[in-house]
Formats: sequence, structure tokens, C-alpha cells
Amino acid sequence: MKTGYLLDMDGVIYRENHLIPGAVELVAAFVETSTPFLFLTNNSAPTPGDLVVKLRHLGIPNLTPRHFYTAALNTADFLAETHASCTAYVLGDAGIAAALQEKRIANDAIRPDYVVVGEGQVATEKILKSHELIEKGARLVATNPDNWCPVSANATRPGAGALAAFLESSTGCRAYFLGKPNPYMFIKARQRLGRSVESVVMVGDTMETDIRGSIEVGMQAFLVLTGSTGMDDLANYVYQPTRILNSVADLIEEVRTGVPCDRRDSPALTQIHESGEQRRGVRHQTERPRSPRPRPAMTR
Repeated sequence: MKTGYLLDMDGVIYRENHLIPGAVELVAAFVETSTPFLFLTNNSAPTPGDLVVKLRHLGIPNLTPRHFYTAALNTADFLAETHASCTAYVLGDAGIAAALQEKRIANDAIRPDYVVVGEGQVATEKILKSHELIEKGARLVATNPDNWCPVSANATRPGAGALAAFLESSTGCRAYFLGKPNPYMFIKARQRLGRSVESVVMVGDTMETDIRGSIEVGMQAFLVLTGSTGMDDLANYVYQPTRILNSVADLIEEVRTGVPCDRRDSPALTQIHESGEQRRGVRHQTERPRSPRPRPAMTR
């Protein structure tokens, strides 16, 4: 069975509205070889249609909404499967509202079953209303656990996890987090690819979400060094990626030939080895010195 690929977006395909070298060629290789692929993002603000337009403007044409699975869609899938005919009060932008509407989950500002927290511009009045509804019995659900999200190399913005944490503190109600690294996100994405778990690779840049979630469901996890995780960060984690890539460009030939690389082969480590530096292991980087984190952990 041909391997299917799940790919994070920010830090993997693009960064600050610029494509990462190799992204166009990799997507072209997927299409040329009929390799199943799906973009997997914790950003619940855009709709899949919005993401089609974004990547088209950046230089990747001919994608359709079916190539994207967002945390908003994942949240809607979860609520529709576990609580048919439920209602929700939404904090967030169009992506989460559209996803819930598609699953026929009605908006309810009087006595909803759930308060659903996503990304986006949220007025203070809506936060106060959410607090009130939770105190009346609504359960708290968040599209993802991200405390912050990158907007540039040197700037971040609060994520859905930060707003959910505020409501947890004010109401005493614990939130349930969908999106990565929740196994439900990876299970639903795998089902969309139509592949067994052993035949799916997750390609991501964030250890707390992309790598952790895929490893915990039994997928291969490829870390790229073009996003939020550097080589020196790996010593901070018990779980480790299957392979470490300099960028998605390292996957192009593998996809085109259909010959998977040795799971122990990591282009980023091979490059270090060939440069004359001492190679400190193949997969686990626990011998590297720990470095302090510049900000709180991305997820809870």
C-alpha cells in the first residue's frame, strides 16, 4: 500500500507567507505519483476553502478543500459523533462556525450544550457570555490546546488554548481539547487518507503537537527543522521523531521513487556527520545539552 502523508502547514509548507523551498515540488510529486496527502492544521480560524486560496496565492495551485483537515473540522466531527443534535456557543472566526454548521450543530446563545473555543478576534462581551453559559451548565471544548501560535519569526499570538485556560480559571470547568495532539485528530485524518496507521507519515515542525500525537497513535513522525523546533530542543522530550529532515525538500525523491528511506536515516543528522562534526546518535538526541525555553510551552 502506498504511503500517505499528513503535513502540518506553518513551519512546514510556508513561513510568514513565504513558501519553504521544496514545498511546491513536494506537492507536485504527490500529484504526479497519486500519493495521498492531507494538510493537517490546528488553526481553526480559516475554512478549507480559505486555505486553498492562501496556498494558491503563495504558489501551490490546483488544491481543493478535500486536501485540508483543520482543528475546526475535527471538533465538529467529534461533537457530531458523540452528541447528536447538540448545540454550541462559539468563540472564534469563520472556520469553526462553518464546520459546526456543516455538521448541523446549531448556534445557541441561551442554553448551549457546549461553549466551543477557537482562534480569532473575540470581543470581551463574548468571553463574558461564555463564562455565564459555562456556569449555567455548558461544557467547555477547545479546538486545540495551543497557548500561542507563531505569526512571524519573532512574534506570536494567543491561541485557543490560552482562551480556554482563561475560562477554565474563571469557571472551574475543565476544557476538552481537540486538534493535535489528540489521537482523534490523527484517527480522523488517517481515515480520510484511507490508509492503515502503519502506512501514514506525519510531517511536522512542533514536538508537542505533530510529533507527540502521531507517535502516540503509532504513525511514523518526521520532524522538519524549518519551523518551531531546533535540533537542540530535542533533549527536552521523552518521545522522539522517527526521522529528522532539514525541510520537506528531503522527501521529494522518496515520494517520486516510491522507495522509502531507512527509518534510521535522518538527512539533518547525516549532514552534521558529513560536515565533520561528531554525530551524537541516530535518533535520540538526549545527550545534547538542554537549552532554556524562550516562552511557555506551546501546549498544556
